[in-house]
Amino acid sequence: MPTADTVWMTGLSGAGKSTLADVLARMLRREGRPCIVLDGDAVREGLSRGLGFSDADRLENMRRVAEVARLANDSGVIAIVALISPLEEGRRLARRIVGTQRFIEVHVSTPIEICARRDPKGLYAGAHAGKVTAFTGVSSAYEVPASPDLRVDTSVLSAQECAMQMRERLQPWLG
Repeated sequence: MPTADTVWMTGLSGAGKSTLADVLARMLRREGRPCIVLDGDAVREGLSRGLGFSDADRLENMRRVAEVARLANDSGVIAIVALISPLEEGRRLARRIVGTQRFIEVHVSTPIEICARRDPKGLYAGAHAGKVTAFTGVSSAYEVPASPDLRVDTSVLSAQECAMQMRERLQPWLG
């Protein structure tokens, strides 16, 4: 039976990806399942430090994260990725690197208006004022996944409910 060892969450800044990743990780760890959270902000502080936000740099960031997720999976660790992943090309690349049978794409589809209201760093306001450039969803494209494995909206469901949906989606592979 194929395994699904990487849960790759894509969505706008402020959609709730990091929160969902943490909730899902706690849930899986309580079950005794080893997992790692690869959060976009943390990755950019280390593994992808020095990369900007051009399309080429975004693709390279996704490639690096996918390689780490694959290595984790090969070691029996579930990778939970919380990354804006704005480009379909990058998400396809990640799926290829990790392996189609081990990859679950989750679109955190929270509306941009809600994301902007949640924005603790003021990035949406900065982008609208022209102070933040190449900001996904405002001054840089976000390509909505056409057919993700799962779509959740944190403006409709709680983080716990969304994480439960992701856990249920993993069930056939985890047993």
